[in-house]
Amino acid sequence: MGIRKFTSFEEAEQALWEFNPDRAYYSRLRDLFGLAEKLYTGHVEKGIRKYRSIEERDDLMGKRS
Repeated sequence: MGIRKFTSFEEAEQALWEFNPDRAYYSRLRDLFGLAEKLYTGHVEKGIRKYRSIEERDDLMGKRS
């Protein structure tokens, strides 16, 4: 995929949507999700977590400043 230049924000926003997807579109989408799955090495726990503060959340997530 090459670089595209847009003359307006609306034109760029319109380029985000695919109104008539074909087989190539779905193939690219499958490849994109496959790459994302390979690159992400973390683990997402199911459910909702409640913290008393941002600091508590950061400590539990291992993001100490």
